Formats: sequence, structure tokens, C-alpha cells
Amino acid sequence: MKVEEIFGEQQDIASKNVRSSYRNSEIDGELIYSKESVSLPKKSVGSHNASSLYFIILVCFLVIFGRLYSLQIVNGAEYRQRSENNRIKIETVKALRGLIYDRNNDALVTNSPQFTLYFIPSELSDKPENLLAAAQTLSNIIDEPSTFVEEKFNEASRTSSLPVIIKDYLNYEQALKLKLILNNYDFLNLQTLAVRQYVTDVSFSHVLGYMGKISENELNSLSGYSSLDYIGKTGLENYYESELRGTDGKQQIERDSFNRSRQVIASKEPIPGENIILNIDAGLQSVLYQALKSSARNNNAKAAAAVAINPQNGQILALVSYPSYDNNLFFKGLDPQSYKDIFDNPNQPLIDRAISGEYPSGSTIKPTIAAAALQEKIITPETTVVSTGGIAVDKWFFPDWKAGGHGVTSVVRALAESVNTFFYALAGGYQNITGLGVDRLVSYFKLFGLGEKLGIDLPGESSGFLPSKQWKETTKNESWYIGDTYHLGIGQGDILVTPLQVASYTSVIANGGRLYQPQVVGKFTDIENKVIKEVSPKIIRQDFISQANLQVVKNGMREAVISGSARAIAGVPVTVAAKTGTAQYAADKRTHAWFTCFAPFENPEIVISVILEAGGEGNIAALPVAREALQWYFSR
Repeated sequence: MKVEEIFGEQQDIASKNVRSSYRNSEIDGELIYSKESVSLPKKSVGSHNASSLYFIILVCFLVIFGRLYSLQIVNGAEYRQRSENNRIKIETVKALRGLIYDRNNDALVTNSPQFTLYFIPSELSDKPENLLAAAQTLSNIIDEPSTFVEEKFNEASRTSSLPVIIKDYLNYEQALKLKLILNNYDFLNLQTLAVRQYVTDVSFSHVLGYMGKISENELNSLSGYSSLDYIGKTGLENYYESELRGTDGKQQIERDSFNRSRQVIASKEPIPGENIILNIDAGLQSVLYQALKSSARNNNAKAAAAVAINPQNGQILALVSYPSYDNNLFFKGLDPQSYKDIFDNPNQPLIDRAISGEYPSGSTIKPTIAAAALQEKIITPETTVVSTGGIAVDKWFFPDWKAGGHGVTSVVRALAESVNTFFYALAGGYQNITGLGVDRLVSYFKLFGLGEKLGIDLPGESSGFLPSKQWKETTKNESWYIGDTYHLGIGQGDILVTPLQVASYTSVIANGGRLYQPQVVGKFTDIENKVIKEVSPKIIRQDFISQANLQVVKNGMREAVISGSARAIAGVPVTVAAKTGTAQYAADKRTHAWFTCFAPFENPEIVISVILEAGGEGNIAALPVAREALQWYFSR
């Protein structure tokens, strides 16, 4: 039989089977089906369900399409960036901080590596079990309980992208162990930190300063820093922060799905900070500090300061404040006992008295007054005053330090023996001398650098204080009397100076009339010690006193060493010119001990000024400090 015939026969059989399933009935004129014919209504219900299914599929398709549109079109750029960030991680490469050397290239600081473990809160895992596992793993490495780490995770705001430190000051062994497990936790990071180590004795603490963790205020006011950074807080570390810190580098690191580093895609190398070469001689610095410390203990002085400066260019050769402190303690934070020893110490070791301490000058001011009187032609080198023990004005008496007086006194002898009567006359007038008066006195003091900051390259310099008639009337509601002028003429009363200022005006006399800006730093070098910049001397003012008049003052200071109040310094290897000072600061007549000098007399290359707070007399307490320093300096 043919295929067509077979196929046709099968169709007929199928049709008969279908028709046989019907049974026609007529009820109320309507054609209905029997129970055997339910297949036709089933076909109608199935069509309705299919339509519903198609509608649901369409809705789902539209939802998926809308979501895809949102992901790829509307927010595509954002998610592509997130995806890229997951693949590429940017790491900061810290710049090496510049070092600090003394004038002889002896290192004063070093950098030693330590490590900081931190995380970015916005990158934290959403799975609590991952954080718990990380906390337990880290606990064994960083020597902290797991709850310590968990608290760090839990307290962090998940929307913050600012780093949160888990623990810093980790050592090299801990860092190696952390490196092995960091790939398991992509939210953890390890940063290398160059910890500052000060390798000198405490004599340099005020000059070098110290570093500490950046504060919130500093972070908000400075650009280019993160909350992980450390910053110079005091001293040179603070003043030259921008030169020392350098510029951090960056690395773009490609990572796989297991957070393992694959390759560095791009990098920007860090630029090391500049090295600083000081004008300070570390040997002289140490000698001066030890001499100050010894004299302070011998004379019951609680604090002291000394400044050594090159009068020919303003370079600071030594800058010492006693008592001092260990600046290495500050980088990691002070323990309770160290904090108490420093901050509860009544002698305030953190104060840099060399540039911040303010004291009545005592007789060390007399050379500037003599120079002013000569310049204003109030006196000549031959002018004399008869000292009989002091000056009586009405019911007041202004004494000489020597009972019975010094007799007939010229300016050279007055400087050599520190004759008060002579300087009373120069300041306020006496016998045949009219006197400078308070206004001219203050004017010349300003020319010598008093009452203003000299601009030393260190933070915390004080300006001192110069009184005036108007100030006294306004502040004390009192008139200015002749006695106020007499007191000013011997460095007493309300005048205040810093040790740095005393050294600076002594330098003006030594160098022939030039007031220099004091300079601690001499030059800057790169990482290969090639000089980047040298600091040139800067003259603030000059030629306000003639060379001839200054020579008269220098002769008087030289005579103080030969036959006057500074004879005890005569044993040093070179010729010295000097001025002693004893400044009363309390009603019970307690005094600060002052001494200032320069050497060699013929061609000065160093000025040293010394003060011991409540140290007694200058020739007894302060002079030996300068003598020891000069002995060392000129005997090397």
C-alpha cells in the first residue's frame, strides 16, 4: 500500500474517533455536550492560562530589561568604575622623610621602618563570618585580643572611605606574617612607615622637635595628608615639614578574583624629602648643654639657656635650653609616667627658653645704651661721670652695685665695671649729661632687634617687651617717672628680652653694626647629598651705629675681661670681650645670672650668651658656662 493511502486511512480513523466522542442533545433549544465532550471547554481554559503566562513573561522581561537599562545605561559608568576598582587597587607609596645633619654632616636623626595595619570601612566584607575570621587571625599576629579588632570593625562607619588604623608600630616580623594573610581579606591593608629616631642626646630636643600623629584639625587644614600620616609637631620637624616630608608615590596593582596581586599596571615613584644641614655644631651643642646643666645644679637654678652665633653671618652654632626632654618618647605616644614627668614638671622642660624665654636683661643691655649715647652725641669717649655709690632723686635712691661707688668713670670703664651711675646718666640724665630719655632708648633698642621677633627658622620665637610712657599710663594707670628711665638704663623694670636677642645685639657690636636674621639651617641636599639650596645671610638692618662708636663699646667689653667684672674668663686660648649681667626679677631680690661675650676680639667668629634662671650673679653662674664652651671651641 502506498504511503499516501496509509496516511489517509489513519486520518479517517482519527476523525471517526473524535466524532464518536460527541453525543448531541437538545435542551431548551440549546446544543450541549455530554460528559464525554469536556475536552472542548478544557481547550478554552488552556488558552486563557497561556495568555496569562505570556503576560507574566512579558512583565518579567520588561523588569529585566529595565534593570539592565539601569545597570548599563543609567548607572553604567558608576558600576564600571566599581568593577575596575575591584580589579585594580591603588596603593600609596610613602616618601622617605629627609634626614637632618649638623654642620659637620653628622647625622642627628635616622629613619627606621615600622608598619601600620588599617582598613577602609567602605570596603569591609558584608559577611560577619569573614570579619570574625579576620579578627581571630589578626589577633595572633598583632598581639591583641580578637575583640579588640572586632570593635574596630564594628565602630567604623561603612560609608567612610577614610582609613581606620587597627594597630601601628608593628615590627618587621609581624609585617611578614600579615603579608601572607592579606590576600584573604581584601579590606585589610599594610602601610610601611618610616619611624623617626633621634640619635643625639637631649641637648637637641628643642631644636629638632618631634613628630606625632596628624590631628583632625591639621588634617582639615593641610592638603595631601591622610589620617595615617605623622607630621612635625615642634622644632625643625615642624618648621620645615614641607621640605622634609617629600611627595608620596602611587601604584596601580591589578588583582585577581582571589585578591592576589598580579602585576603593577602603573606607578608614580615617591619623591624623597630634602635633607637639612644645620649651622649648629653638635659638639658645641652638647658641651653647652652639659655646662648649663652642671652650673644650674651648682647654683640651684631650675632652668637655663644658651645661644652661640656666628656674628659675621647670623648662623646659629648652638641653641640650648635646660631642662630638656627625650623627643623619642613622643612618636609612639607617652606612657602615663613619661607624660607626668614632662607635663607636670614645674620647670616646664618643653619650653625652648633660648628663643621663647623672656627675662629682664640686666646689665647685658648696657653696651647698646653706650652705643646709642655715643651715636646721639650725648657723650664722647672722654666723657666722665663721678660715681659715689648711686643717685638720689627726691626720696628715692638708685644705687651702684659697689658701695661707695667707682669714682671718676668713662664709658669704657663703665662697661668694664658695669657702673650703674654712668648708665643712669646716659638713660635719664645726671650731672652734666642730659640723657637719652625713654623714647630714644626704646628707639635704639628696636634698632638692635629688641621688642620684635628676629625671624629665626624655628617655631615659638618670642618678641620680648619694651615698655613706654603710653603703655604704662594705659596698662598700669600710672605716669612714667625718672626712676622708670633709670631702671630701663640698667636693664631692669619692665623690659624683657630673649637669650637669642641678647646674642643678636652682641653680634651687632662684634661685627661692626649689622643685625642678621638668625639662621639654624645652612643648606638643603637631595637623597644623594647634592646641594639643592644654600641659605644666604640676611641682614635685617645695618649702619645705625658708626664703626667708631662701636669700637669704643667693644673696647669697654674687652676691658671687662682684662680688669673688670669678666676677668674669670681670661684663661681661654683667645682674646675675649664680654659683659656680665645680674637681673633682679622678684621683690625678694632674687636674680637671673647673665653673661654675653664674643671672640676672638680682633676678628670675632663666635658670640655666646648665657642665662641661668634664679642663678644669682652672672660672673659666678653664667660666665663659667661660656668659658667651658669657648675653651672647647678654640681647643679642637
